[in-house]
Amino acid sequence: MKMKLLLFLCSVLWTSADGSAPVQHEDLAISGCSDSDGEDMLALDAEEMWFADFKKGEGVFVLPPFVDPMTFPGGYELAVADQQVCRSNLKVLRSTMEGIPLKKVPPSSLVIYSRDDVELGEKNILICHVSGFFPAPVKVSWTKNGQKVTDGTSINVPFPSKDSIFTQISRLDFIPQLGDIYSCSVEHPALTEPQTRIWDVELDNPQPSVGPAVFCGVGLTIGLLGVAVGTFFLIKGNECS
Repeated sequence: MKMKLLLFLCSVLWTSADGSAPVQHEDLAISGCSDSDGEDMLALDAEEMWFADFKKGEGVFVLPPFVDPMTFPGGYELAVADQQVCRSNLKVLRSTMEGIPLKKVPPSSLVIYSRDDVELGEKNILICHVSGFFPAPVKVSWTKNGQKVTDGTSINVPFPSKDSIFTQISRLDFIPQLGDIYSCSVEHPALTEPQTRIWDVELDNPQPSVGPAVFCGVGLTIGLLGVAVGTFFLIKGNECS
């Protein structure tokens, strides 16, 4: 995996809805590059809002449908200029760090889950959440029923934390069908082999089972039968006396 330099700026915004108690929000901007790749993104409160797609040559807003449309005039052109500065700094950093071993921390957490509640046959998104690693980035790959999947996959830029480790999220568009098995595998320089997590549609979206209901029904019937038998002998006993 090629070395990547990540430069980021972080500022804190203070806003208040009614002019009384201020609410703290964190506005994050990240610009990163390597010899063959680059990334530029904006986030608010650890949620990605916008990124530069250098392959398509445009800026892309990553916001849920209910959010009002936003614009960022000149954002993509600024991101392209940032890449030139980043690659220049990368050359300087490489010459400065030559011969110094790079600290490597493997991912401490790898979780896979669906964005929305699972409904068979309905479009959804699988999320592979990787955190606690250094340096960035990680390489994420997906499989469906043992076959590698690339269509409908995406990955965001790494999020730095205050303790100098990173978090990165990969997504897979999918339509859940009962019995399908998905996997998310992560590669990192600190790992001797990929870390993998499995997500099973059948296990994560179990179908309603009649087992517990039948069990409770039988138990209730036996309980009522026992009460009836006990009452019968109690009455007989009283008659005999």
